[in-house]
Amino acid sequence: MQIDNFSLSLLLAGTIFLSCNRNTDVPLEEHSPKPNIIYILADDLGYADIGAYGQQKIETPNIDALARSGMLFTQHYSSAPVCAPARHMLLTGRHAGHAFIRSNFEWGERGDVWNYRAMAKDSTLEGQGPMPDSTVTMAHRLKKVGYATGMVGKWGLGAPHTASIPNEMGFDFFYGFNCQRQAHTYYPLHLYHNRSRVHLRNDTIAPNTAFPMGADPKDPANYADFTLKDYAPDLMFKALTDFVDQHKKEPFFLYWASPIPHVALQAPQRWVDYYIEKFGDEEPYLAGNPGGYFPHKNPHAAYAAMISYLDENIGKLVQQLKAEKIYENTLIIFTSDNGPSYAGGADPEWFDSAHPFDGRYGRAKGFLYEGGIRVPMIASWPGKIGAGSRSDLISAQYDILATLAEVTGYPVPSDNDGISMLPTLLKKGDQKIHDFLYWEFPSYGGQVALRMGDWKLIRRNLMNKEDPTLELYNLKEDSTETRNVALMHPEILKNAAKIFERERDRPEMQDFQIPLIDDGLLAEKLD
Repeated sequence: MQIDNFSLSLLLAGTIFLSCNRNTDVPLEEHSPKPNIIYILADDLGYADIGAYGQQKIETPNIDALARSGMLFTQHYSSAPVCAPARHMLLTGRHAGHAFIRSNFEWGERGDVWNYRAMAKDSTLEGQGPMPDSTVTMAHRLKKVGYATGMVGKWGLGAPHTASIPNEMGFDFFYGFNCQRQAHTYYPLHLYHNRSRVHLRNDTIAPNTAFPMGADPKDPANYADFTLKDYAPDLMFKALTDFVDQHKKEPFFLYWASPIPHVALQAPQRWVDYYIEKFGDEEPYLAGNPGGYFPHKNPHAAYAAMISYLDENIGKLVQQLKAEKIYENTLIIFTSDNGPSYAGGADPEWFDSAHPFDGRYGRAKGFLYEGGIRVPMIASWPGKIGAGSRSDLISAQYDILATLAEVTGYPVPSDNDGISMLPTLLKKGDQKIHDFLYWEFPSYGGQVALRMGDWKLIRRNLMNKEDPTLELYNLKEDSTETRNVALMHPEILKNAAKIFERERDRPEMQDFQIPLIDDGLLAEKLD
């Protein structure tokens, strides 16, 4: 059977890019003071894990209030289905066909990097594979136009003793987890304040410590070892409120990369008790394999408690902004880095976390279906963004760099893959539209995806010579991706192949390469 080269290359790997937009369409009034910008990135929060997006069991009144005061986006996407690449593409404005980091990379050649105790003794084992020293982030660009830049939360884009730490990547201030493996406990031995460790009053309880053998899982006392003294989110929230207080008289950019609600299930007991009363008795989660992380007597209550705790702190931050009389001049964006997790006692089916999409393993975090990459996004800016507004604009997190360029005045780089969403936010000017969105993910079997208008192409199983999938869905008619119509639309596949050929660069890192794409083996197999 003869198939043209474009169709073959597409078959192997849909991916996304988008037509670029420069920061010239909707300039803010020149006399207006530069707004403060707070970007809140939750971790593994599903599309429907908050009330504004339909959650029925978890209470999020402060996030819901942001939605009522601003704009709720219904078709916003993460740039990747897991932590590190999503954060890299957010900060650099590049999609997965051009990005340097395309998956989590734990840099295992350094030694026993998964050994929590070894990392505690040797900081050279912490952190993830670094971004190139030449990387220019959104924070670098904001600094150049007069912003104080701060980051609080989980970094996951480099390691101590490299140039790929927040303070070398454009942030004046950092407090939190350098390493995303360390963030697998909310009671770590240390956090980082800028470049230095801050040791906490916690014992060494390594992640993935299972429930004690032979102990009674119904006895709360048997879970005491998993709740220690210094709860990292409390310390990080104090650091971010201090940052706001210190920079309230100048424009600031605060990147709040909260680790919540990524497992392990660890939350303030007052919130856990609240949801125990609401949900009633439930089966304990005992950790161990499969699933890992830490056990919890009331896993549903703990998951809900984490999200309500985050919501509570967002409410406190808004009150601080109002008290300092800077709320009116602050753009707040709330979103998540990817879809919900299914590990560590999280139960996206019970919460219907990805509604209307599928939140189960294979369809949520780690996968390029809607449940893994469609995320909530709320933007609030009093007096600028209409209260209670909604947008169906198809957008991705790598659009944020171009959007903030138009808000603040820094130039958009020539290699940017995003478009500015400011015309939509302000309902002023002409909104550029993506020709396509592009995803490429070398993990979980190797995957690529491409969204073109209502059409979504997905290819999976690309890391070996087994039959890769070819899936095409019309999201307008089939938003849950249940009816594969690839064989009915060869013209869509051909167009996607052209986009893929044009927009994809071979990854620089061997760990991010997908053999069936990079070596032409898929085309060879299909011929």
